[in-house]
Amino acid sequence: MSSGEGNSNEAIPQTESAPANAPTQGSLTATEPQSVISRNYIENTQSAASTYQDNVAIAPGVWSVSPNGAGGNDQGLLTMRSFSDGQYNVTFDGIPFADGADFTHHVNTYFLGQDTGEVTVDRGPGKASTVGDATYGGTIALRSNDPLSDPTSTVRSQIGSFNSRLEGFQFDTGVMQNYGDASGFIDYNHYSTDGVLTNNNERRNNIFAKFIKPLSENTAITVVAMQNNTFQNASPGATAGEISQYGTHYGLNQNPQSTAYMGYNNDQFTSNFDYIGLQTRFDNWKLDNKVYTTSYAHNAVGGNNVNGLSGQTLTGAGYNLSTPNGATMLGSDVPGQTGLTAYTSYGDILRATRTFSTDDLNFGIWFDRQLHQSWTNNVDLSAGGPSGALLNTFQSETSSMNTIQPYAEYVWRPNEKWAVTTGVKWNDFNRTYNAAMDQTVGGPLSYSHTWSSFLPSLDVHYYIANNWSAYGQVAAGMQAPLLFGSFYYPATATAATTPQNYLTPAKTMNYQIGSVFKSRKLTASVDAYYITDTNVQNVGTTASGLPTLSQVGAVHYQGIEGEATYNLGSGLNAYGNYSYNGYTSATPIFNAPSNTAAMGLLYQHSGANASLLAKEIGPRWGGSDITGNNTHFGSYTTANFAAGYLLGNLGWAKSAKIQFQLDDIFNRTDVIAFAGNTSGGNALFWTMPGRTFSVNLSAGF
Repeated sequence: MSSGEGNSNEAIPQTESAPANAPTQGSLTATEPQSVISRNYIENTQSAASTYQDNVAIAPGVWSVSPNGAGGNDQGLLTMRSFSDGQYNVTFDGIPFADGADFTHHVNTYFLGQDTGEVTVDRGPGKASTVGDATYGGTIALRSNDPLSDPTSTVRSQIGSFNSRLEGFQFDTGVMQNYGDASGFIDYNHYSTDGVLTNNNERRNNIFAKFIKPLSENTAITVVAMQNNTFQNASPGATAGEISQYGTHYGLNQNPQSTAYMGYNNDQFTSNFDYIGLQTRFDNWKLDNKVYTTSYAHNAVGGNNVNGLSGQTLTGAGYNLSTPNGATMLGSDVPGQTGLTAYTSYGDILRATRTFSTDDLNFGIWFDRQLHQSWTNNVDLSAGGPSGALLNTFQSETSSMNTIQPYAEYVWRPNEKWAVTTGVKWNDFNRTYNAAMDQTVGGPLSYSHTWSSFLPSLDVHYYIANNWSAYGQVAAGMQAPLLFGSFYYPATATAATTPQNYLTPAKTMNYQIGSVFKSRKLTASVDAYYITDTNVQNVGTTASGLPTLSQVGAVHYQGIEGEATYNLGSGLNAYGNYSYNGYTSATPIFNAPSNTAAMGLLYQHSGANASLLAKEIGPRWGGSDITGNNTHFGSYTTANFAAGYLLGNLGWAKSAKIQFQLDDIFNRTDVIAFAGNTSGGNALFWTMPGRTFSVNLSAGF
C-alpha cells in the first residue's frame, strides 16, 4: 500500500502544502506515536546555535528549558511526556549515545542543529529493533544532513541578544565523478555568547564532516566525524531570594570573595562522535553496519554551595566556610571543588533484513562498551591558582559499562493493508564499579553486577486508505539503575566495601494506539497511551553536583496526544498540537507537565517564510524546598516569531538567505523550573530567558 499523500487538493504547490510546512507531523508508516520535525522547520525558525533540545520543543508532550538562551550552555532540561533526560533514548544516525552513569546526553556538547537533517520524536519504546539504554521513555532520533550534489562553499554569520555571535563555513564537494561518485561536506562553526544569565558566558567550536562513497550500485560506505569544544561559566540556578533581589537573570557574580564568582565556576567540555557505516543490498538481503566511538570529557571548577551562602552573593567575604564534607574550615578563604567526568564508548550496531515475498525478517545486535571515570576534589579557591589548592578527595571512581542487545522481529503482511510485527530483544547491561572514595559508604567501594531482561514487542499497522493509517502497539522496556544509585547499603556498625543489595531496574509495559492522516491540505495524527512502570525513581542533584535518588515505586502513566497542520491557501498554514499527560503515583513525578499545547501560523511562498508559534506548558511539580515540601509550578505560555527571505543569486553569491528570529515576544521571565538545592536545602530555580532575537545571513559560492 502506498504511503503517499493522496490525490486531494493537488493544486496546492508542494512547497506550500501542509506536510511541507508542518512543524511536527506523524508518519503514515508509524507503529507508535511520533512527530517528525523537518529540516525546513529547523532552518526557518531556529537559531543557528540551537541544539536538538531547542529544535524539538514544539512537539506535543515535550517540555524544553534553555535558561541561558538557545544553545547557551549545558544547563537546562528536556522532558518528554513524564520522562526526564536519562529516561529516554537519543540516537544519531541510528546510533545510541549517552553518559553511562545516568544515561543523560549532555546536549550542548555534541551536535548543532545546523548539522541535523531532521529529528523524529518517537514517544514509545519502539519495536524490538529499537536499541538503547532507556528506550522505554521514547527516542529522539537525529539524522545528519546529506552532502549537496554540487560543489558549494557556504558562509554564515549570526548576531543576537546578549552579544551572541556565530560564524560558520561549510564546504560541499558535490558528486565527484572522477572519484567514484563520492561526495561529502565539512562544516565548522564558532559560537560565543555572554548568556542570558549574568556572567554565564559560553564559547563553542564545533566541526562536523560527512563523506559517502558508493562502492557499487547497491553498496556504499559512510564516514562521519564530529569534534566539539565548549567553555562555559555555569550557574546552578538561583534561590527565590536572589531572584527577588538581583533579578530573574541572576546567575553568577564578579566578587572573587564569593563562591558564586564567575572565575571560580567554569566548565571545559570536549567531545567527539565518529562512525564508519556500510550499507549494502544483495538478492533478498539488506545489511547496515556501523562501527563507532564517542567520547566526552568535562573538566570542572566550582565554588562550594554556589548561590547558597548568605552574604556571599555580590559583595563581601565569608568566614569559616567549610568544604562539602565539613572537614576543613577555611577562615575567609573560598571553598570549592575541581572535578573530572569522562567516558569513551566503543561499539557496533548491525542490522539485517531478509525479505520473504511480502514479509520481512529483521535481526541484529548492538554492542557498546563504555569506560567511565569521575573524581571530585575539595580545594581552597583562594590559593593555588585557577584550580585552587587541594584539600582532600570528595569522590573518585572508575567504572565500565557493557551493553549487549540482540534482537529479532518478523513482519507479516497478509495483504497490502495489514502489517503485523512481533519481536523480542534481550537487554543485557553489566556495570563494574571501583571507587577509592564513594559518598554512599564514605570510603572505598567495589562491585560488578548485571541487569538483564527479555523485552517483547507487538505492533499492528493498517492502511485505512493510501493516505490514512492506524496502528496499535504493546511493548516492554527496561532501564538499569544509575551509577551512583545501583545499590543501597543498610546501616550497620561496620561499613562494607561491597554493596549489600542491588536496586531492581525500571521495567515498563507500553500500550498505545493511534492514527495518521496526510494530504496536501491536511496532515493530522492522534494517539492514546497507557504505561505501567514498576520501579520509578525521582532524580535530583546535590549542591556538589552528584545525583540523588528518591524511590517512587509503581506508577501508571496515561494520556492523549494530537497534532495537525491545515493549509489555508496562498502559502499560509495553521498548526496546532495538544497533549494530556497524567499519572497515578503515591508521590509527584518531577518535571512532568500535566498538559502541553501549541498553535500558530506559518507562511511560505516565493522565497519568503514567516511563522508565529505559541507553546503552553501545563502545571508540574519540582523537587523539595527547605521545608521538605515539593515545589509546584503553574502553567505558562511563550510565543516566538520568525521570518526570512531567500535572496537567491546576487552575482557574488548564490542561494543567499536572511533569517530573523524573535523568541518570547511578550518578554516573560517567570520562574518555571526546579534546578536543584543548596547544601542548606533551599530550592534553586530556572527562569524564562525573556525576549531574545537573532539575525542570520548565509550565502553559497
